[in-house]
Amino acid sequence: MTSVPTPIPSRTQVVLEGIKHRILTGLLTPGQALVETELAAQFGVSKTPVREALKTLAGTGLVVMSQYKGVTVREVDADMAREVYDVRLLLEPEALRRSVRRGASLDAARDALKRADEAADTAERSLANREFHRALYLPCGNPLLGRMLDEVRDQAALVSAVAWSADPSWEREATEHREILRLALEGDADGAARALHAHIASFVQRAYPHAEPTAQEEDGQA
Repeated sequence: MTSVPTPIPSRTQVVLEGIKHRILTGLLTPGQALVETELAAQFGVSKTPVREALKTLAGTGLVVMSQYKGVTVREVDADMAREVYDVRLLLEPEALRRSVRRGASLDAARDALKRADEAADTAERSLANREFHRALYLPCGNPLLGRMLDEVRDQAALVSAVAWSADPSWEREATEHREILRLALEGDADGAARALHAHIASFVQRAYPHAEPTAQEEDGQA
């Protein structure tokens, strides 16, 4: 029997989203310590919702819990970026290919693209970009594949936030998103998958050029 996930209490959810927003906008930087008492005071709550929020964020890979250093925002380096993006390269283009072949609605992807263009800050744009990608892979017809890609969403957003703070590349990526969506809407499953693969691969190559190549790149598939 499949267990039903326990809903996160509302106060914990508010703290969770607040900390995540600060991480993705750079207000909390990689390696920075997250002190429960300070966060509790900032959010006007007890330490319990803060502690639960941090545990959830650790599970998604945004923060790290250490016996010696306490809780810190996860450090982003080339190896970490490659690990996250290698998973995306392996799974995301295939998921999109299946979504297109199924004739799935991509209205949510179109809406997310519009929100990204109209975003007022980095966090809003990052969230809209994540929703764009999710709207492409989620209707692939394989719920497990969708959940596997959901698992790396926050880590991918952290990698992107760090890279964008050093070299903003929103316009280039928005252009690539529009091309991916155009191909998908035209029913070109293989073309859309290739464009998505190139989009994911080119970002991590630009942002982290000194990392070890992924298996796909070594095989000349990127």
